[in-house]
Order: sequence, then structure tokens, then C-alpha cells
Amino acid sequence: MSVEIIVPSVGESISEVFIGEWYVQEGTWVEADTNLAGLETDKATFDLPAPTAGVLKSISKKAGEAAAVGEVIALFEPGEKSGSNGAEAKAAPAEKPAEKPASTAASKPTEQAAPAAGGHVMPAAARVAGQNQVRAEDVAGSGPGGRVLKEDVQRSLTVASTPRAEIAGREELRKPMSPIRQTIARRLVEAQHNAALLTTFNEVDMSGIKQLREAYQDSFQKKYGIKLGFMSFFVRAVVDALNQYPQVGAQIDGNQLIYRNFCDIGVAIGGGKGLVVPVLRNAERMSFAEIELAIVSYAQKAKENKISLDDLEGGTFTITNGGVYGSLLSTPIVNPPQSGVLGMHGIFDRPIAVNGEVVIRPMMYLALTYDHRVVDGREAVSFLRRIKETIEQPTRLILEV
Repeated sequence: MSVEIIVPSVGESISEVFIGEWYVQEGTWVEADTNLAGLETDKATFDLPAPTAGVLKSISKKAGEAAAVGEVIALFEPGEKSGSNGAEAKAAPAEKPAEKPASTAASKPTEQAAPAAGGHVMPAAARVAGQNQVRAEDVAGSGPGGRVLKEDVQRSLTVASTPRAEIAGREELRKPMSPIRQTIARRLVEAQHNAALLTTFNEVDMSGIKQLREAYQDSFQKKYGIKLGFMSFFVRAVVDALNQYPQVGAQIDGNQLIYRNFCDIGVAIGGGKGLVVPVLRNAERMSFAEIELAIVSYAQKAKENKISLDDLEGGTFTITNGGVYGSLLSTPIVNPPQSGVLGMHGIFDRPIAVNGEVVIRPMMYLALTYDHRVVDGREAVSFLRRIKETIEQPTRLILEV
């Protein structure tokens, strides 16, 4: 008897989700807890697992469509794997060599172009590809383990046959924006329209941190099982600066300013579905190792689209690092309702003057974007200078001076 696969409740304020991707094709047998589909909301993504072992019989909501919480999006038939069930059984008849068409001059090239059935290309997919003179190996597979299915080949043919511009090589592909991307776009525009944003810059000599990491990297990694990165230093530096200049961490609520005696630091991470900003709760209580472990954990969850709403909610200040992508300088945008965001950038050797002499040092540009309604220029500049001082002399973070 078939079981209805419904959209589960994913949050009190969420009534609708977006079907991001079906990981399993119709008629495929899967193990219990195998992820069937990825669901997206305007804040996070979730995987929908199979309730038990069985076959995904039919899909009623395709990728890219919206579905309400509680709505049926597929039918699933529980059962053990057998010769009459699952993808292997459905593919078995197709494993027989396809009958060759009548031998004609026109059909021979098609037969020669058909790729061999085997490997990651399913036999039915190989047959359809051969009939249409397409290399199945060049088609992206959506089946288990990346196998190329017949539907993948048919989809590629549909895209190829869609009317394009007449000039060869000029193509246009339209894809619906996911809820996360829509939310990012909306919030960034709101921040620009509703806040008085201003950015101040400084530069920091990274020599001290690099020397400290080189000296203690091996012992740190041996003790905690993780590398000592740059972000933990900046998180600690931001916490220190927020304690010195709490106005930067304040938030507007109507005609009031909210000050908090804790530091929930958001760290921007590029995920599978876009930029996400998970929050390090009470970062003022976290050690270097705890910060590094938390960031790695969030990065893995983002990669697997498993970031939860609880991971993203709140935050008193945000740090974003464009340097991992090679950025030299940028003006980050505040994440409302926060009043400040620190932008880190790439580390590049540059000539600077030290004690009247020109030396080469690993330098990084820092950018602080702040809401001028909350933070005055003097506080913003002082806040950024405090970060510069503690980064250039990282032992101050340990001694708290």
C-alpha cells in the first residue's frame, strides 16, 4: 500500500516550501532514510528522507514548484528489494542489446554513435543517446551515484531543441530563483533603502597571526583535531571591539536602541544554495578551538544543505570573508536588523613603511559597513582600529589588554 510523502512542518512561521531538487527518480528503490528531495524555504534548506525502504512510485510536485506544509508531493510504496521492484528490476529488460534498425545508409552513423551500455550510463539512456547522436557520457546524471538515466538524456535534448538566438553559441537559460536567493535579494535591497549605510576602511599587517599559526599549528591540530585558521582570531577581535564600542552591536527597534551583553557573531558561508550566515552563539565565551570547530561544522552543513533555521536566526554582528575568493577590497552590506558587518579580504604581500624603512608584509584590507543611524563615524573608525591593533598583536586577545 502506497504511503503519502507530505511536506513536513519546518518552522512556526513557514507555510510553504520550494521543491529544490528530487534526488531520486520515479520507480527507484531506496533504503530507509535515503534523502528523496531537497526542500527550500526563504531561510534554509532541508532534506526529505524516505520513511522506510521501498520505491518512489510517483512525484506530484516537480523541482521548482511550491508546495504547502502538509501537502502531498509524492507517493511511496514500502517494500523490500526484489527482482520485481526497484530501479534494477526496471532497468533489467533494457540491458538487452537494442535491436538494430534496418540496415540503411542513413542508420549506420546512428548505430556507430551509440555509446556502450555500461558504466554509469544506463542502457535505456545509451539507446536514446545513440538514436539522437548524443554522447551520453557528456550528459549530467541525476540517478544514484551520478548514473545517467534516460530522462537525463531526454532533458538534454529538450534544452538543446529550445529555440535560441540565431548566432551559434549564444544561449539563454532561465531558472526560477530559490526562496533563499529571493530572500537574500530582498534583504539586501531593504538594507540599502532602509538604513544609512557607510563604509570605513583600514589595513592590517597579518605577520603576527601568520607567525603565531606557524609556531603552534601542529600542536593545535594535534590537540583539537582541527587547523587553526584566521577566522577565530577575527571573531575574538570583533568580540573585544564590541566590548569596547557596544554601539556597533546595537540595533534599532522603533524609537529605541537595543544593547545586548552577549555577542552572537554571524559568519557568512557560501553554501550549496547560496550565502548563509550561521550564528556563533555567545562567541565571547568560546575558545579558539570552539570557534574553529563550529565554523567547520557549519560549513559542512551548508555544503550538504542542512543548515537549520535555529542556526541562522539572531545575530548581533556579522563577519564576511571575501578573501577566500581572492577579493582585494569590497563594501559589505549590513544584515538587518544588525548595525555592522566586517569585511575581510585577501592577504597580499605589499610594500609598507615600518620605522622609516620600506618592507614587504602580508597585508589585508578591512572594511566596516555600519548603519550611521546607530553608529557615529568616530565609533566606527575606533572600532575598526581596535580590530587592527588586536590582529597585529594577537597576544592582546589572550591577555585581554
